[in-house]
Amino acid sequence: MTAQNLLVELFVEELPPKALKKLGDAFAGVLAQSLKDQGLAPADATVTPFASPRRLGVHVTGVLAQAADKPVSQKLMPVTVGLGADGQPTPALLKRLAALGADASAVAGLRRAPDGKAEALFYDSIAPGVALAAGLQKALDEAIARLPIPKVMTYQLESGCDLPGWSSVQFVRPAHGLVALHGAAVVPVTALGLVAGNSTHGHRFEAAVDPVVIAHADAYAETLARDGAVLAAFNDRRFAIVQQLAQAAEKLGPGYEVLMDEALLDEVTALVERPNVLTCAFEEQFLSVPQECLILTMKANQKYFPLVDTHGKLTNRFLVVSNISPDDASAVIGGNERVVRPRLADAKFFFDQDRKKTLESRVEGLAKVVYHNKLGTQGERMERVRAIARAIAQQLGNAALVDQADTAARLAKTDLLTDMVGEFPELQGIMGGYYARHDGLGEDIAIAIEDHYKPRFAGDELPRNATGTVVALADKLETLVGMFGIGNLPSGDKDPFALRRHALGVVRMLIEKDLPLELSELLLLAFNAFPAEISMYPAENIKLLESFIYDRLAGSLREQGYTAQEVDAVLALRPQRLGDVAKRLLAVRAFAALPEAEALAAANKRIGNILKKAEGEGAGVLPELLQEPAERALFDLLGPIVDQSASSFAAGDYTASLQILAALRGPVDAFFDGVMVNADDAALKANRLALLRHLHGAMNRVADLSRLAA
Repeated sequence: MTAQNLLVELFVEELPPKALKKLGDAFAGVLAQSLKDQGLAPADATVTPFASPRRLGVHVTGVLAQAADKPVSQKLMPVTVGLGADGQPTPALLKRLAALGADASAVAGLRRAPDGKAEALFYDSIAPGVALAAGLQKALDEAIARLPIPKVMTYQLESGCDLPGWSSVQFVRPAHGLVALHGAAVVPVTALGLVAGNSTHGHRFEAAVDPVVIAHADAYAETLARDGAVLAAFNDRRFAIVQQLAQAAEKLGPGYEVLMDEALLDEVTALVERPNVLTCAFEEQFLSVPQECLILTMKANQKYFPLVDTHGKLTNRFLVVSNISPDDASAVIGGNERVVRPRLADAKFFFDQDRKKTLESRVEGLAKVVYHNKLGTQGERMERVRAIARAIAQQLGNAALVDQADTAARLAKTDLLTDMVGEFPELQGIMGGYYARHDGLGEDIAIAIEDHYKPRFAGDELPRNATGTVVALADKLETLVGMFGIGNLPSGDKDPFALRRHALGVVRMLIEKDLPLELSELLLLAFNAFPAEISMYPAENIKLLESFIYDRLAGSLREQGYTAQEVDAVLALRPQRLGDVAKRLLAVRAFAALPEAEALAAANKRIGNILKKAEGEGAGVLPELLQEPAERALFDLLGPIVDQSASSFAAGDYTASLQILAALRGPVDAFFDGVMVNADDAALKANRLALLRHLHGAMNRVADLSRLAA
């Protein structure tokens, strides 16, 4: 059977740019996997996706014209049902064979094999391999059906369609062409009312010929680039754009750098078929507007790439990725400069208007903005954040910080009422910082207002000063407590209020800032800022929210490279000072490397199981009741070992605190070899349980060592 490379292309109207890469990868991946599953393509076939604004395609290597035949074994029924006492086939067996295309002559060749408790009859046959046309049709249908389409369109088929009876189809965009080539041969498949051929269309304006005929599956990308002026592969276009952007900035001189936003690169790649980067400029007067505003309007509204200097300051030059390459680009450049000017003028107008009112004058307006129908207005929320921020600052023992945090928390949300944030919600916090400086509130307050949303996403930087950290903690805790209080919890992959991100933000600040704050106390003071209907059952709510935060912490630690055992051992104790978690993890890792660790972990697990069954028994050790040499030896050694371990623990040396316990291995092993814990004498039993309870507490001060047991 001859293997050839396969090319499939679906030519459509302009696809949604933000979904293009995902659509292209899904189309190629599903189609290729279906071919592999049917035996038409090898498991190691090279799959190359193509995705441009007007096409989805895939190139698969080593595709067979027909899949190889394969043996098939089908269970029919138990022997007692299929054969009578005389060994002759029953009507039920003959009916089943007939359904498979066989007759009574096949009975002699049936295979008997055990199936559970009974013996069953199996029909072995050879299934012919699927032909490429049928297999590709199935793969194409699956690929189209499983596309992650953001929104489906229903459209009428063109007149003269080769599939009579169809009146309309549903797809992400109207489809106008289908290419399916196995080597140089067209594969007769259909999709969306289209019949496969070997021709497609290139660039709307710059294609050398139309239609573009693809002579061979392997010539697809080259032919489209040459005759159709299209770079069909998404990654090829993206790479070309990155190269051209860098070259354009380099031509302007050493003082220019491109802001290459990854999401913007993907979106622009999905908007052009043959990229051509052009350099444009705007009036320098607009640079008086905060650069975040200008950058956002250029990127979000116009899909432009701003240029900054070596210090990261915005310049008045920007780059445009055009979809055409005229000999004289001046008209294209002028058009883009003309389009961006009103956008920048709007930003300047908003900035100038906003500065006519102070942030303080906007505080009252927060009472008119609904935050959540069960949690009140932004004004009420602001008061809760203030209360939490003051309480956190007081716990940190800094009177000046209390006042600073209170002021920053009071003003942090006021920029929501500004024209600039109304136009660009992404700038909330950032604009508050600019307006705070304009109002003369000082750099500390301005930075805190600007940073109180941080970290906004995974890997984002933390607030830069103590005031910002306190307000950011308060803001995230208020959100978590409020949403948990009214039952708006994340479920599955749905987290509309970004509670997982807020929880990770709290975790990161407590750990990376090494704040001397206990998690349960933080949650309690946050609950206390809410009215009774939210904090009616604080113990239950705090426990639930605390577990949620520890779950986020556990996932984060595993992503950082700690093992599940290490994380479980440390977090099983619910350490309240999260800044200590990393030291505890390193101590557990060092302990686990000791030769005594495995035996002590197993013993610790055994002790825990014993103590669970004896709750309340064994309050304190009475030395006079220690009868066996092994229990006296353990007791005598335990005292100094516990003292040394506790001293190291108090000093924050968790590694030493655990390693000191290694000396207990011998006495602990001897205890379990020579002492009966559940003695008949109740007093002896209680005393031995008390000794184990004392040992258990000493061993599990840093982490639950039983979690290290195999």
